[in-house]
Amino acid sequence: MIVAGLVLAAVAALTHVFIFYLESIAWTGERARRTFGTGTVEQAQAQRDLAFNQGFYNLFLAVVVALGIVLYAVGAQTAGVTMVFTGAGSMVAASLVLLLSSPDKAAAALKQGVIPALGVIALALGLTL
Repeated sequence: MIVAGLVLAAVAALTHVFIFYLESIAWTGERARRTFGTGTVEQAQAQRDLAFNQGFYNLFLAVVVALGIVLYAVGAQTAGVTMVFTGAGSMVAASLVLLLSSPDKAAAALKQGVIPALGVIALALGLTL
């Protein structure tokens, strides 16, 4: 169960790296504008600084999870799972904020939060069984 939790957390981290890419690198591109509903290039340009910053939050969460997985793999299990729980748990919390503050973005919130939530659950079960 621990391995399943770590794999799910890794998938969540990769998802957040992709979100970083969309928000911080490709924000004014067609795919990012379609994904986030920003409309025109001009509208996206007006939001670019905020999106750039938000993208880095997503990247940092992914880095925390990835480092946690590496630490767990090299034997620093307590530090590793702590980092995975912190990073993936923060991903889940952010998705809940999005869901509760913008119910019209429920699909995006679920894409952002379900996989890390499953990872946290699997990891917790694996550690207790």
